[in-house]
Amino acid sequence: MPTPPPSLQWYGVSNNNLIGEIPSSVCNLTSLMGLDLSKNNLDGTIPECIGNLSSSLLEIDLGNNNFHGQIPENFAKGCMLKSFRINNNKLEGSLPRSLANCNDLNLLNAGNNNLNDTFPNWLGNLDRLHVLILRSNGFYGQVDSFDVIVSLTHLRIIDLSHNNFSGYLPTLFFEHLHAIREGYGKKIEPEYMKDKFGQVIVNYGSDLSFTEKGLETKFESLLSIWTVIDLSSNQFRGEIPKILGELHLLIVLNLSHNCLIGPIPSSLGDLSELESLDLSSNKLEGRIPTQLKNLGFLEVLNHSQNNLKGPIPQGKQFDTFTNDSYMGNLDLCGLPLSKSCDTDKENPTKFDRDGDEDGDELNWKFSILMGYGSGLVLGMSMAYIVFTTGKPWCLIRIIERVRQRFAKW
Repeated sequence: MPTPPPSLQWYGVSNNNLIGEIPSSVCNLTSLMGLDLSKNNLDGTIPECIGNLSSSLLEIDLGNNNFHGQIPENFAKGCMLKSFRINNNKLEGSLPRSLANCNDLNLLNAGNNNLNDTFPNWLGNLDRLHVLILRSNGFYGQVDSFDVIVSLTHLRIIDLSHNNFSGYLPTLFFEHLHAIREGYGKKIEPEYMKDKFGQVIVNYGSDLSFTEKGLETKFESLLSIWTVIDLSSNQFRGEIPKILGELHLLIVLNLSHNCLIGPIPSSLGDLSELESLDLSSNKLEGRIPTQLKNLGFLEVLNHSQNNLKGPIPQGKQFDTFTNDSYMGNLDLCGLPLSKSCDTDKENPTKFDRDGDEDGDELNWKFSILMGYGSGLVLGMSMAYIVFTTGKPWCLIRIIERVRQRFAKW
């Protein structure tokens, strides 16, 4: 790795097949604003002085190398970091708590390492954080609610997949996701996640990878309106909280490969921007809510390997999904599956208030038939009385008694 001059402000040597360790001379770059050593074959440990340089550094990208050991603990107060990437290395231990001093941090990517710790709930101090990626590590325990005043109000991308998190899905955590929940993101024009410092443009969205729409997708740039929650491949249990339906700007939701039980909440039908929904490989039960037909942008749906039952909703986006979306649910029926539904058992559900338009039409026809039948019986009874008596006086007396009874009221 070449030795940079002391007055250097931006040092970018990514994707160059460099080998060896980070030289100690980097510690002398007191004017350094950006350090990008990503996509090389560098190894060794990360020098402790990196934390001391954080008072001037705006970007650190050490991703896609072979660094091992622990992350430096000495990020100073007044830390100026906006982007910190250490993904795809062999780093161990925990995230340094001193990162809470980096109040301007927009992006933290520590994915694909060997980190082993509980969820860093002190991140609640970082109210400007947009992207949090901790995927494919050894994080464990519950995702606790934050006990600090400032919450992650700007967080839009949360990837905690492929860890050992457990407990219930974090309802209070979801409540604090105001950037996804409250909808003020629609009031601004979409823009790419980047900053310009003089002649240098820092692209925060470059080289980010997500499991998006069922596939591992790599982004070269990222719009600020992109929203993702990926909690897949953990050990979360309990039911899916209804509050998820209040995250109206959510585009990708992945809760697959957990231990979730209970029904799919109908409130998910309120996620009007959702494009990908993966609830596969859980223990969910009950019917697929017809409200999911409201998701007009949904491109990928995966409910496979659960205990769902009953008819698959028909129409709109559901007409585009294949058998793969439902496989492993033995009690599901209807297209696109070859198993047809038992109409004698399924028809009564159409009288429910939550049923579809066909059910409402059937209720209307049923009411008319009941009216016609009652009228016919009453008319025939009156005609019989008149015919057998020869005079309608009996009928007149009956009507008069009824009139007098109502007059007393």
